Amino acid sequence: MMRPDFYSPECAVERQLPQRITRHTCKMMIMVFGLALLAGCQPEKAAEQKPPAPVNAAKVEFTDYSQSVSVSGEIRAKIDSNLSFRVSGKVTQRLVDVGDHVAAGDVLARIDPTQQQADVAASEAAVRSAEAQVRQATSAFDRQKTLLAQGFTTRSAYDGAEEAQRTAQGSLDAAKAQLDTSRETLSYTELKADASGVVTARNIEVGQVTQIASTAFTVAVDGPRDAIFNVYEGLVTRNIGNHQIQIVLLDDPSITAVGTIREVSPTVDDASGTVRVKVAVQNPPPEMTLGSVVIGTVKLAAVKAAVLPSSVLTSDNGKPAVWVVDPQTKAVSLRDVTVTAYESLNVAIGGGLQAGEQVVTSGGTRLRSTEIVAVKDGDPS
Repeated sequence: MMRPDFYSPECAVERQLPQRITRHTCKMMIMVFGLALLAGCQPEKAAEQKPPAPVNAAKVEFTDYSQSVSVSGEIRAKIDSNLSFRVSGKVTQRLVDVGDHVAAGDVLARIDPTQQQADVAASEAAVRSAEAQVRQATSAFDRQKTLLAQGFTTRSAYDGAEEAQRTAQGSLDAAKAQLDTSRETLSYTELKADASGVVTARNIEVGQVTQIASTAFTVAVDGPRDAIFNVYEGLVTRNIGNHQIQIVLLDDPSITAVGTIREVSPTVDDASGTVRVKVAVQNPPPEMTLGSVVIGTVKLAAVKAAVLPSSVLTSDNGKPAVWVVDPQTKAVSLRDVTVTAYESLNVAIGGGLQAGEQVVTSGGTRLRSTEIVAVKDGDPS
């Protein structure tokens, strides 16, 4: 009878291996081979789960939010008068400069009047000639009138004399009108202020040849004052027209005034992306001189909004969004929101969230949808 181990797998392998390999080594190789086969038949182990991402979070609470918007501006005259010569010519005299106060009718500058003076002289000569023709025609008509009454002339001669007299009178009237025009043109060689005010700009110099309608001076007319502000477009669309504007002098905050919006530019400045707003200043104090820098503040109507740290905001395809934490699973999801106002450290969110929800305030820069987070101790849950 054969020995039982003659048919064991270990002995069969042992007989096929070189004799220098021991029985112990044979058993170890069989175990390794079996484990390899077993590992190949089993499914792959599941990837290790990513630990929850630590974040800070805040609970959403809606309150009555009243936004105050402050922007800097400048005091300007309500009316700026651009003055220009009404005739072309070489500037011979300039009498004022920027910053000078002028009264209505003051002469600001003069141009060479030689051409205009020659036109006046020619017009005066034309008037004298027309007057002589009228006298001659009138004398001839008077004679014809007397002769016709005595029956020593014809009706045709009388009518001709009357027509000549009327033609001469018409020529005289035209010559006088031309003389008036020439004298008025001569007066245009002097540029005069049309209202009292302060010269804010000068564009001519002595010796310069100026053209018709080319602005020579700009005068800020005395009287009402405006505060000019350049504001972002979103503020203009929020119906601020009926709100009073509080105006404070930057150099001295104790100097204040109030104003109302009287004009909003219909276009947006391409360079700055802002809209120009003119605010009529009511009873401006004397300290608010032209060019003074002021701060204008408007308080908008209260709206329901959740005030959260600015770090809560992220972007979803270019739109403002926040990460919302599911209270049960602690998984986050990205949600679009409506921003009511931006502040230096906070942001007011008016839509897209529900009261009591939890949103990520920090640590969300690398989050992904459905990712599990761990809210740090001390944060509301």
